Amino acid sequence: MPARSVLAVPLGSCEQHGPHLPLDTDTRIAVACAGRLADAEDGVVVAPPVTVGASGEHAGFPGTLSIGTEALVGLLVELVRSALPPPGADLPRPFGGVVLVNGHGGNVEAVTVATERLRDEARAVLAWHPRVAGGDSHAGRTETSLLLHLCPEVVRTDLLAPGSTARWRDIGPVVREHGLAAVTPGGVLGDPTGATAAEGESVLAHLVADLSAAVRGWRATLDG
Repeated sequence: MPARSVLAVPLGSCEQHGPHLPLDTDTRIAVACAGRLADAEDGVVVAPPVTVGASGEHAGFPGTLSIGTEALVGLLVELVRSALPPPGADLPRPFGGVVLVNGHGGNVEAVTVATERLRDEARAVLAWHPRVAGGDSHAGRTETSLLLHLCPEVVRTDLLAPGSTARWRDIGPVVREHGLAAVTPGGVLGDPTGATAAEGESVLAHLVADLSAAVRGWRATLDG
């Protein structure tokens, strides 16, 4: 294992994704991105995914599980501490750093807080969140296309239906206060009816290229 190996930790969620996508949609996407990162970059080791995150806004839908932001912060801090012992500790140090590959928007606050705390402890951590220009945010065309590419057998194409297409800046405060069900009874933000596997393949390639570039730049600073 190279001296500057990094550990990629996929972060997902267990939450409703409309009637047509599975509860682990975010986890599947994060795992795919981390796995392809390891294929593209030498010395990347993929950890088991964190499969339950902060999903309180989805609590009105069956199947959703959430540990909340505070608990997720604690989990991430302790996980990274275990992978990156402090300098001088009489413990194995196989990794030069940890990359948090986050697939769920509800985890962003916890990832941000945990990353800042860990960096204050001089631990090398990179946080990455997927961004798709023009994409929709939850169980819409973007995520449905990704799953049609990655695992089409889990997509219920017979249940595809449009959800709320309002902008997040307009509905965000309502969702934070009252939950996603207050703006979209079906649990979908966007319109999955036009999703295709070809679009999912293109989106995934874009995400992996962005993640790989971020990791390469970050590793260069570690080596420096």
